Amino acid sequence: MDKERVTDTPDGHKMLDLIRKRQSDRKYTGQAVEKEKLERILEAGRLAPSACNAQPWKFIVVDDSKLLSQLSEAASGNLPGMNSFAAQAPVQIVVIREKPNLLSKIGSTIKDKDYSLIDIGIAAAQICLQAAAEGLGSCMLGWFDEKKVKKILGIPASKRVELIITIGYPAGPTREKKRKPPEEVISYNRY
Repeated sequence: MDKERVTDTPDGHKMLDLIRKRQSDRKYTGQAVEKEKLERILEAGRLAPSACNAQPWKFIVVDDSKLLSQLSEAASGNLPGMNSFAAQAPVQIVVIREKPNLLSKIGSTIKDKDYSLIDIGIAAAQICLQAAAEGLGSCMLGWFDEKKVKKILGIPASKRVELIITIGYPAGPTREKKRKPPEEVISYNRY
């Protein structure tokens, strides 16, 4: 990829429309995700900003049907019905937290904030937005049996599995977002 700066002016209205369109999809058609689209989705996550450029993540792409079935079972967390839709997704991206670099770790200690978790949240959001831009649905799962996921994918015990993101063609309609009104969550210059 060229290191030259993007010169086209982005369209803010189109970006906001994309954000409005993006939702947590829990129903997929099962249609395979094209490799080119998946590569752009992963690139969006890889390019995410992070504290001190630590990039404290690793993405494991799971598209093997046997592994998807096992991961979907682990996503139920032993609760019948929980995350059962995950089995419909043709791709699951497992997000592992890696060690942050020294500067980020020092900053986290001084400020008593785990920047690596913030960084992973940003990367996951970018993955989901790119999926929406590609006409795909996604859903971030935080509820799963982490030990099972580690065993299935050969992830070292010392690592943390923070999220599983399902990716696929959505089978349901785009829903209207239900959010608090702006005046409840936005203020200027004071709390």
